Amino acid sequence: MAGDGRGLRMLAWCVGALALGSAGVAGFEGEKTWRAMQSRDTVRDGSAREAAVIDAARDTITRLTDSLRVVRRRGLPQDTIPYIIVSLADNRLWVRDGTTELFTTRVASGSGRTLQGSGSKQTYKFDTPRGKLTVRSKETAPAWIPPDWHFVEQAGKKGLGILRMKRGQVIPVADGVITTRGNQLVKRYSDGSEQVLTASDGKELVAGRRIIIPPGESNARRYKEVLGTHRLNLGDGYALHGTNAPTTIGRSVSHGCVRLRNEDIETLYKMIPVGAAVYIY
Repeated sequence: MAGDGRGLRMLAWCVGALALGSAGVAGFEGEKTWRAMQSRDTVRDGSAREAAVIDAARDTITRLTDSLRVVRRRGLPQDTIPYIIVSLADNRLWVRDGTTELFTTRVASGSGRTLQGSGSKQTYKFDTPRGKLTVRSKETAPAWIPPDWHFVEQAGKKGLGILRMKRGQVIPVADGVITTRGNQLVKRYSDGSEQVLTASDGKELVAGRRIIIPPGESNARRYKEVLGTHRLNLGDGYALHGTNAPTTIGRSVSHGCVRLRNEDIETLYKMIPVGAAVYIY
């Protein structure tokens, strides 16, 4: 159909235009990662020019009935390394090397919903950013450092309040106190004994009727296995990563990252080098 032809030419032009941009590679340190996580509610669209290009591609592609046919056709950029294309409308990801499709799979993407911060004017928006991003670093067995919105969300589900804990703070509880020791949260009992406290997704620390938000560098704010087996960091707290909830794949349910099944993110980890481009539309 003539409309399909125009769509194909538009996608080829859009992705080709984005491919002309250079891909900077930056370090990804723990504290910087945590700080980036705090700003995940900010949608990263890249430059205004790239955002306009991606919007044009999206508007064209959503008129087509088969976007898989679009990305398989010729006319995409001849990158020197494999690159990734993600369609948010289809919740599908492709890996290409020039015009050759190397891999494709279903993904989960941002839900688009909003969350109102507890007792504040902060509003969190759970969108996956559109535009050209870059794989900045790669990890195996990644730990998740949950942003503040995670604790706000959990408190809302359980009808609890929020307690933002600072390093060195002492929180009285029924049988002792909760405080920090180095990077650990500990509970000190009235008899002088101590217990190192840990937390996990859905099993946050509670004092009274409030969920504790541990200091950002605390070990109690490092959740294991939530992000699956591997992670490709894209900057600003966003990433391609695995999941401990594979039934969510194929749906728009994430808080902004692109989720894959663990076997699929392992494949990407092996195929995609640091510095590779990621086009999200």
